[in-house]
Amino acid sequence: MTTGERRNPGDPDARALVERIIRVDQAGEFGAVRIYQGQLAGLRWTGREGSEAGRKIAAMARAEREHNKVFDRLLAERRVRPTVLSPLWHVAGFALGAATALMGDKAAMACTVAIEETIDEHYAKQAAELGDDEAPLRATIEKFRAEEIEHKDTALAAGAEQAPAYMPLTAAIKAGSRLAIWLSTRL
Repeated sequence: MTTGERRNPGDPDARALVERIIRVDQAGEFGAVRIYQGQLAGLRWTGREGSEAGRKIAAMARAEREHNKVFDRLLAERRVRPTVLSPLWHVAGFALGAATALMGDKAAMACTVAIEETIDEHYAKQAAELGDDEAPLRATIEKFRAEEIEHKDTALAAGAEQAPAYMPLTAAIKAGSRLAIWLSTRL
């Protein structure tokens, strides 16, 4: 199978599909970096940056920075324009991270669960859309998907589900993430 082979009328062609994938993934990884920067700032402001949660968040942040570097490189190599919403994700990501960290370690971990569950679904869909002609991009997405699942599992093991208002908090973050994905794919 090749990329775009199973497209319906009105769906983007293979080139446009790959551009959308790279655009939204770069935006998502940039947003993730900003969320973790916000969380680390919130932990620092409350004197908890050296806590177990702080160490876990710092490790996840390092992985997200590496993911972001890869998609930054792909934007340049493939000559894909980034989303025009990057300034919004810069602010919104940091604010979400800081707010959840200020709510407590478990809320910060709940944020990670919500984001990573959404990204798991998103990356799985993208991997299925890419054909053998885009095997390296598909492999990158699958590798990053596995790492995002590890982040979710780390957050669950750290007690994310014990966060105050876990269900509404994660539902709101997932809804926001899905909207950000939809917008960044297109704009």
